[in-house]
Amino acid sequence: MTFRTRFAPSPTGPLHLGHAYSAILAHDMARARGGDFLLRIEDIDRDRSKPEWEAQIEDDLAWLGLSWETPVLHQSERLAAYAAVLEDLWQRGLVYPCTCTRRDIQMAASAPQEGASPAIGPDGPVYPGTCRAAQVRFAPAPLPREALRLDMCRALDVLARRPDPDALGFVETGGGQPRRVAIGAGHLIAEVGDVVLARRDMGTSYHLSVVLDDAFQGITHVVRGEDLFEATQIHVLLQRLLDLPTPTYHHHRLIRDEKGKRLAKRDDARAIRTYRAEGATPQDIRAMVGL
Repeated sequence: MTFRTRFAPSPTGPLHLGHAYSAILAHDMARARGGDFLLRIEDIDRDRSKPEWEAQIEDDLAWLGLSWETPVLHQSERLAAYAAVLEDLWQRGLVYPCTCTRRDIQMAASAPQEGASPAIGPDGPVYPGTCRAAQVRFAPAPLPREALRLDMCRALDVLARRPDPDALGFVETGGGQPRRVAIGAGHLIAEVGDVVLARRDMGTSYHLSVVLDDAFQGITHVVRGEDLFEATQIHVLLQRLLDLPTPTYHHHRLIRDEKGKRLAKRDDARAIRTYRAEGATPQDIRAMVGL
């Protein structure tokens, strides 16, 4: 099987050293194995995505010496595919509409429960299920202004009833030798909960779109930061529900500032374009990130 990976930035700001590390690492891994490296533009956030940032991203990557297959896939061109899968999940009774705001969720999750602290999942406080009890199964599809959440318990029940219910898990190669990471049903219910699969007025979410796009592009190895390790259990669950292949995952270390804080797009001082303007070379960038 051909090694096939991707770098998938959102065009909402400049690339910084952390992005450079992830992109170079994925590119080098693919080239070392005679494989393919893809660039995917994750522009589902239409309000924040800007053409000028996309152009800057491609220019920075090319300056770093990276090359990729063309044409480049844009998630904004895949909205119909996401909608079709959401409709399938809706008809299967696996998603439900949610009108809760972030404040609603925070307040419900913070309510005293025998002195226990609210569980924090990959997307923040685990959803308390406020809208789940009020859902109407197999009703007309919800309005675009409503979010759609995965009913985690129902999803796990569907997988448990299959003739060959393999244990949930994935192969992780980050940090050394490949290892099998098991995913427990109890953990998904208590520590992940009913995650959002379609956000208001967006038509999809990161979790859904990344799973569908990786399968669509035939990605065999996902190379990304260790901050997304916990989200992988959501992606594997969706892959099983949708009968999609599960790639091998490689979650790499994060590039941090001198205080140990993870870099963000707003940290323009570490933007690749800033280093370029100051006369840095691609080799300098590689050295800065330890490659």
